[in-house]
Amino acid sequence: MSGSKYKSKKAEVDGYTFDSKAEARYYEQLKWLLEHKQIKGFRLQPRYTLLESFKKNGKTFRKIEYIADFEVKHLDNSIEVVDVKGFETPVFSIKRKLFEKLYPNHRLSIVTYSKKYGGWIELDELKKLRRKKKKA
Repeated sequence: MSGSKYKSKKAEVDGYTFDSKAEARYYEQLKWLLEHKQIKGFRLQPRYTLLESFKKNGKTFRKIEYIADFEVKHLDNSIEVVDVKGFETPVFSIKRKLFEKLYPNHRLSIVTYSKKYGGWIELDELKKLRRKKKKA
């Protein structure tokens, strides 16, 4: 079976392989923002340790890491960690909570692209809009 486990198609831009076309599109947006001096910089695939490795009863447990899609340094030096997702998996939900607790000075944004709602939107916001529409 080719492709990813979530049916997204890999995309390559500037020699980087992205897990989805949406992630590649977000990278293009960050390049534009940097070029137009709207942000100070960004990194791809930043890693954050959520739990150090440890030993218990002679067994070694590997560390748990969260690898985000992007880390953006804004003009005010604030750090925003961005993940491009179509939906939130149960594992990511746990990692998100751990990240929020351990990195209180970093803003975590989970974004998705929705033509219907005008482009880039926070996943939580999109869920709210869909729930509201379903009720109507």
